[in-house]
Amino acid sequence: MRRAVLATAVLTAVAGVTLTPMTSSAAAPYKGANTAAVQDDFNGDGYRDLAVGAPNAANGTVEEAGSVVVLYGSKSSVGATRRTVVTQATAGVPGEPEKWDQFGTTVASADLDRDGYADLLVGTPREDVGGIEARGSVTVVWGGPTGLKGGANIAPPAGFGDGRTYCRFGMSLATGDMNGDGAPEAGIGSGCSASSYTGPFTRTGGSASRYLEWRVNARGVVMGDVNGDGRAERFYLAGPTDGDIRGPVDVDSGAPDAENSRETWPVELPYADGHAGRIGDLNGDGYGDLVTGIAGDQSHFNAPGAARKGGEIQVLYGSAQGITATQKPKVFHQDTAGVPGTAEWGDWFGQSLSLGDVNADGYTDVLVGSPEEAVGTRASAGAAVLLRGSATGLTTAKAAGYTQDTADIPGAAETGDWFGATVHLADLNQDGKAEAVVGAPAENSDGCLWIARGSAAGPVLKGSANLCGKSAGITVRGVKGYFGAALTSPHVEN
Repeated sequence: MRRAVLATAVLTAVAGVTLTPMTSSAAAPYKGANTAAVQDDFNGDGYRDLAVGAPNAANGTVEEAGSVVVLYGSKSSVGATRRTVVTQATAGVPGEPEKWDQFGTTVASADLDRDGYADLLVGTPREDVGGIEARGSVTVVWGGPTGLKGGANIAPPAGFGDGRTYCRFGMSLATGDMNGDGAPEAGIGSGCSASSYTGPFTRTGGSASRYLEWRVNARGVVMGDVNGDGRAERFYLAGPTDGDIRGPVDVDSGAPDAENSRETWPVELPYADGHAGRIGDLNGDGYGDLVTGIAGDQSHFNAPGAARKGGEIQVLYGSAQGITATQKPKVFHQDTAGVPGTAEWGDWFGQSLSLGDVNADGYTDVLVGSPEEAVGTRASAGAAVLLRGSATGLTTAKAAGYTQDTADIPGAAETGDWFGATVHLADLNQDGKAEAVVGAPAENSDGCLWIARGSAAGPVLKGSANLCGKSAGITVRGVKGYFGAALTSPHVEN
């Protein structure tokens, strides 16, 4: 099977149109945008919103400039009519659309300035900056009572990428409150060094402090509370390295000490691996658990030591001591008993993953994308697998697999759709149960999202929706639209 590398595919055009944001019916922000229930609420109406990256969208005649479509949540979930399209040509957003920038390669959200509204973070890792090829940029677009408006760039710390090209600042974005002051910190991954920021942020993009984490590589950054103290921990995921193709995992121990940098050297987790990750409470014990994906197997890397055949995910459970260096992860793959599907070389199981409670039982569930999965004879049609949380942790009991040939899922599985290239679990209609969202960015000419509401029995397939790029404002020209290539849950970005 061919490699699922989102970044190098040929994509197409998003209309350079910005729709008027929906005005919030709330007089004031709903509880604050850093609470778990509404952390993606850009307009303060109490419903989480859905940010969808289309990194190779065109802007006018500028190919692959990129855009982000924000679908506003409501009692009836999200739909194509309540949306805003954000580009580098949007008023107040810094920069300008340039060929091959791929604005929207990564997206995230948090209330960076503590005004009670979530703000949108957009990674553009392939943007040339200051004449340096693919130095990369990160933009924040500010939330407010009328939705998203205005923005600023978040600059890398001093010394970032000195003497290097293709650093790809913004390959991953993570936020979390590490010091308990209510203002989220941010971690930004790249192909060079990770960058750390302490909140709150100002409307010019400045942070209370920042530093370059030069001691470890970090293409992926993950943040969440794994020891129950109410403060987030940060994990660095280097991605495949010469010495560890499966990808080393390190725990942040704080900023480098000016006199003794090893005093706060990140702690390596020698048994853990991962290229992308997410934190959630799988067993309901009050401690966040770390789930990582390693999608590339030996057929991709052509070297020993890669992921198990077809790809895998790993789970490390939190505790009062957090996640320690002695822990060994629980591993799930498509040859694990109870996991739907069969492991085949190049399936890319673990290319994307997301955590959320789909049935309101108090245990966080895990949705895993496998975009290169063959469906019958249709190569790279793609699949997604839901694994359930429980009192004993992640389990294969009641596991479910989804393709576009599954009964009641709209559409049909086709060669090269990449269903599962991105996945996301989030409660978009405020009923306490997470919707399941799966991206198929190569479907048809424009790319699509499958959206199913949650229920006590899990995702409801009957009546679920297929929302495609054209209806969300994408203009398709000579190549595919690629709507759905990025969601706020992580995917492996090479």
